[in-house]
Amino acid sequence: MSRSLIPGLRSLRSPAFGADPAGARLARIRRSPNFSVAEGSFQNPVGARTRPSGSTMELAKIYFRKEERVRRGPAAPIPVHATTLADLAKPPADGLRITWMGHSSVLAEIDGRRVLFDPVWGERCSPYSFAGPKRLHPVPVPLEALGPVDAVVISHDHYDHLDMPTIKALAGTGTVFAVPLGVGAHLERWGVPADRLRELDWHESAEVAGLTLTATPARHFCGRGLRNYQHTLWASWVVAGPEHRVYHSGDTGYFPGFSDIGAQYGPFDVTMIQIGAYSEFWPDIHMTPEEGMRAHLDLQGGRPRGLMLPIHWGTFNLAPHPWPEPGEGTLAAARGAGAALALPCPGEPFEPGAPNVPAAPWWRGVAVVPDGGWPEEAVERPRASAADSGDQEAAPVA
Repeated sequence: MSRSLIPGLRSLRSPAFGADPAGARLARIRRSPNFSVAEGSFQNPVGARTRPSGSTMELAKIYFRKEERVRRGPAAPIPVHATTLADLAKPPADGLRITWMGHSSVLAEIDGRRVLFDPVWGERCSPYSFAGPKRLHPVPVPLEALGPVDAVVISHDHYDHLDMPTIKALAGTGTVFAVPLGVGAHLERWGVPADRLRELDWHESAEVAGLTLTATPARHFCGRGLRNYQHTLWASWVVAGPEHRVYHSGDTGYFPGFSDIGAQYGPFDVTMIQIGAYSEFWPDIHMTPEEGMRAHLDLQGGRPRGLMLPIHWGTFNLAPHPWPEPGEGTLAAARGAGAALALPCPGEPFEPGAPNVPAAPWWRGVAVVPDGGWPEEAVERPRASAADSGDQEAAPVA
């Protein structure tokens, strides 16, 4: 295809595909220490295969076998918390409250401010309204009823994390958008003014409403089309207020850099860690539950302190594993590590410092029961010691 035709064809593509970085934005991308001019793309902190490995035929067999298909979804309607809006109307007792909306979408209320991570309110994570993975449960609350949000934080530009209809709805609210380098091109095409964008490279920070938002490394990839130029960055995020700090992993494979992130920006009251949509066919770009727990411990200085909230599971069918497996695997990993988990159903707010953090495996009531049944161990919530919680006060914030 003639290169002269490519710009014209891009201008005709659906708005949901977003826009390619150009001009000053592209020049800034090319100056990034994380961008290889020789390769023409952003680079991972540790080498990663971003395409499925192994036999395509074997992967297809797994996807289309009837028994596996049945296990990849719930057997009954997923419970959604019924009183989310009423619960959110009351301020959190100690200034921190977390509400998992499903998949990687999380509302974090931090020291009087509200941050919305990876909001996806659409029915499908796809550029099309008629095709692509469809959500398995309704959104807990309508977006327009959620109320003011001080910042929207995006981890990367894949459809299950960056949803055009959601962004267009939020564009008219006055909120600030914090995004990895290059992702701003998509948002500007969808109506977000440039002065409300905070576009960051790894280890760059922005101050928003008294919070410090820092983009930190992740091991993943980017792209919204068949041709992936790797011209938009992917990131995990640290958000720190005067009293509390949280971490959101976005999508990532395991890598040693979690320890470095924890040493520089942690420890954290809550880590929100991707533990779903993993596969042996793409082991470098998504974590298993065991790897997610390892990342949580790394981020917390090697100690089981703070809470871990499992994310990136339950809402969309994006991998061959059984639907409840990420939850069960995380529960087992937490028991082995003596770590504290929050296990809310979608829309259920929790305060990390409260004694009643949800910790029961709610998914068992609506999942296909695995061969051999569910593990019989009692569900317990290990609590951080007073000494551990006291470490939060002295931790540095960059």
